[in-house]
Amino acid sequence: MSSTDGPKRKDAKLQALIGKDVSMPTGDPDAVPDCPLVTRLVPTKNYTARRPEAVPPRRPDILILHYTAMTSAARAVHWLTTPESGVSCHYLVTETGDVIQMVHEAYRAWHAGVSYWQGDRDINSASIGIEIANPGPGIKNPDSTSAAMFPSAQMAAVRDLARDICARNAIPPHRVLAHSDVAPGRKVDPGPLFDWEWLAHEGVGLWPKVIA
Repeated sequence: MSSTDGPKRKDAKLQALIGKDVSMPTGDPDAVPDCPLVTRLVPTKNYTARRPEAVPPRRPDILILHYTAMTSAARAVHWLTTPESGVSCHYLVTETGDVIQMVHEAYRAWHAGVSYWQGDRDINSASIGIEIANPGPGIKNPDSTSAAMFPSAQMAAVRDLARDICARNAIPPHRVLAHSDVAPGRKVDPGPLFDWEWLAHEGVGLWPKVIA
């Protein structure tokens, strides 16, 4: 996600946004979450159709993990729902392990930016994006002055959500990627403190074996 924070609001107002269930617009046929683990729906208008616009729509075959690079999930929710931000994600996992869905999987969320993987230059159309609430190491972002660990409840929620997404969309382990994998030199998330080894042992993604 963009490292630029959105317009400032009082934290209490931001927390109220993610502290209650938020329904999709009345009459929206997609007002049911894609995953049973979703605890809240917080819709954003920052999405488009997947490209090419085929019938049926293109099925995502990549899962990308990010960190938000913001001080709280509440601030991230505000930024991801601000039209001026130009960014979004399918899911946001809070510090306590709540799973918020913001864009339905059938649509193209704006999370990968300029990116590339195995011949594909439109990674947003090819993928589902999970943002993980974490400030990151923060070199340029004033909200991210130090690295932070990922709480165990949050990691468990990421694991369970990723398992569900991969199972429903037939995404293989080698297509579970970091934002830094598809945008090397431009992005570093989810960063060095993210426990990829544990996640792989839990059945999500890959971790290299040490050969003696």
